[in-house]
Amino acid sequence: MIRFKLVALSGQKFDDDVYEVVIPTLDGEIGVLEGHMNLVSVAKTGVIAVRRNPRDSDAQREYFATNGGVVEVADGVLSVLVDEADHSDEINEAEAQKALERAQKMVSEAKDQVSLERAQAIVDRQSVRLQVSSLKRRRQRP
Repeated sequence: MIRFKLVALSGQKFDDDVYEVVIPTLDGEIGVLEGHMNLVSVAKTGVIAVRRNPRDSDAQREYFATNGGVVEVADGVLSVLVDEADHSDEINEAEAQKALERAQKMVSEAKDQVSLERAQAIVDRQSVRLQVSSLKRRRQRP
């Protein structure tokens, strides 16, 4: 088991021993298991998947929608520090869909590069939140 700590600007989101964590980084997704080499990387906006036990199926994984940050593996502890993180249980799919539609409108109405980049970041964030919500729905099916 490896200790996984997920901390967002709003506070601690997860702190427990787990079997496996899959994290989106700038170099692609990485899986972290017990005994992983020490590592520092940049997390990108995406889905973090957590498998608590070796025998847990994919359907039993927990999911977090995250927004940027830093990944560190050292001394048997995986620490991920992100701007934002939402557990699948915290996401209201209807609200996330409305926020995505507003952000897409902001993209189409952007007057300059800065406004466009800000709006696109919101689109990306809401898209990930909807993806996590969808994964939660699939997990709940019999």
